[in-house]
Amino acid sequence: MSDAKAGLLRGLHHGELLVLPNAWDEESASLVVEAGFPVVATSSAAVADALGHGDGERAPWREMFAAVARIARAVPVPVTVDAEAGYGLEPDRLVAELLAAGAAGCNIEDTDHRAGGLVPAEVQADRLAAIRAAAGTALVINARIDTFLPAGAIPEPERTAEAVRRGRLYRAAGADCVYPIGVSSAADLERVVTGVGGPVNGNTGAELDLGTLASLGVARVSFGPRFYRAGMAALRDGLAELRREVEKVGVSHG
Repeated sequence: MSDAKAGLLRGLHHGELLVLPNAWDEESASLVVEAGFPVVATSSAAVADALGHGDGERAPWREMFAAVARIARAVPVPVTVDAEAGYGLEPDRLVAELLAAGAAGCNIEDTDHRAGGLVPAEVQADRLAAIRAAAGTALVINARIDTFLPAGAIPEPERTAEAVRRGRLYRAAGADCVYPIGVSSAADLERVVTGVGGPVNGNTGAELDLGTLASLGVARVSFGPRFYRAGMAALRDGLAELRREVEKVGVSHG
């Protein structure tokens, strides 16, 4: 079953733009499927926040993977997991835990959450190669490239070239797709897509609507915690409106 779902997910990277609205629990994942999307992607930031933790590997990995397992049991489609930087787990253990949770794919990022900055590209490529060796074809690996994030500490003029360099290394190591998160410029993203020469994950933005992403040759697009935060904002606004109504009529809200 893992190989079959991973094969389906892998195939969806070649053809029309794969759109991945990110989920954080069983209900949100079920809504993604109900809306007709063929894959459920998780957002580490949203899952961690829903569990009462911060993003950036602050949540215990067992809690994160338990949430993934609940999502995977709730939906019939492939689930690809935002596994952050892998929580310090050795490649064999990381792959085993992902497969046990029902994952068909995973994001692995090159931010160093312990030392700060980015993991050296060659070191990250070796880690990705070890993950690929442990997983075989049972996981689709989306290698996130964090050169465009301020925490990556890459000077702005060098970010695109470094993303291309890392993308090539990560693809050679066995990544199915690379993900230069935080690209806001269509020109920069086009350079990455052309330079890497394989599937690239993008994000929407002011210059990057779905049509533009598709025209640039982007393989997949994800939304991170955007829908989770929108839901929390709607709840916050609804509660504020309710409180105003309570105060207007003079009933207790204690």
